[in-house]
Amino acid sequence: MEVKIEQSWKEKLKDEFSKAYLTDLTQFVKKEYQESTIYPAPKNIFRAFELCPFDKVRVVILGQDPYHGERQANGLAFAVDENVNIPPSLQNIFKEIQSDLGKPLVHRQGDLLRWAKQGVLLLNATLTVRARTAGSHQDKGWELFTDAVIKVLSEEREHLVFMLWGNYAKAKGAHIDRSRHLVLEAPHPSPFSAASGFFGSKHFSKANKYLVAHGETPIDWL
Repeated sequence: MEVKIEQSWKEKLKDEFSKAYLTDLTQFVKKEYQESTIYPAPKNIFRAFELCPFDKVRVVILGQDPYHGERQANGLAFAVDENVNIPPSLQNIFKEIQSDLGKPLVHRQGDLLRWAKQGVLLLNATLTVRARTAGSHQDKGWELFTDAVIKVLSEEREHLVFMLWGNYAKAKGAHIDRSRHLVLEAPHPSPFSAASGFFGSKHFSKANKYLVAHGETPIDWL
């Protein structure tokens, strides 16, 4: 299994690639792909990075695991390929966008490619998962790698927006420099928690207001 990461990220994360945990993680993931059904497809493990180079990132939305159902995970947190049923969490994200911005969605497909191309890094904390087994690749090293991603963005960029939904994402955002970046926190958009504060959080308009205030173009969320 050959995986290539976009060049700017390869440069920013070069120290990580020399660490022992990543060697162990690589061996584990290779073995898993050989022996089990793993999502996403190998070519899509680093898709979020391919679509959103380091210097293009403006917003980070943090997920936990890739979807573990067939034909769902595509390498972007919360996204699914076109013509795949929209999962409940993404349905709730779309509902909040419409409510927040007061406009109907123009794009109703679940592949959030349009966001990624505008500088939204859709980052899962764990980049692979075994089919039908949520959390199966947690605590294998991915979290250390994605912590390093968040750390380098926090330290080397300015005026980014981090959207942290749910306690897991909030904990992962503990080291973001909040004097340099906007950190927006809310409950997870899943059906179990969306009504307890995700709905009405207005993260999408808040993000755009912050970007505009710092000379950036707002994200077209619709």
